[in-house]
Amino acid sequence: MRKLILSTIFSLLMAGIFYSCQTAESVQRDAYYVNGRDLYIQHCQNCHGEKGEGLGELTPPLTDSIFMKANKSQLACIIKNGFSTPLTIHGKVYEGKMPDFNMADIDIAQLIVYITNGFGHKQGMYTNEQVAKDLKDCK
Repeated sequence: MRKLILSTIFSLLMAGIFYSCQTAESVQRDAYYVNGRDLYIQHCQNCHGEKGEGLGELTPPLTDSIFMKANKSQLACIIKNGFSTPLTIHGKVYEGKMPDFNMADIDIAQLIVYITNGFGHKQGMYTNEQVAKDLKDCK
């Protein structure tokens, strides 16, 4: 009986250790997410809300997974250069102007990781190299 209890405890301990290990990519994504959350609070939360719900008729929500996924490559351009084109989300037209934010590529990447993995999204990692590539393709 004692052997059974000890082997069960050992097995559970090993399973816990195995499942608690993270890959380097998930550690980096988590760091980007936390830093992105701080950037979001500092620069975006006033208009887009604490939970990305938007601000009534003025500011669009960041909770639309379809829009966020379809426009992920444009997010760096929107953050860096601002946005003034009318935008339709959930049938509602938003015509407010988003100001430009002169952020470094790494800050934009971290912010994008936060907004594309928070608010009900799960879109994974987004690197500062991807930001640089997407900024070159800005329209």
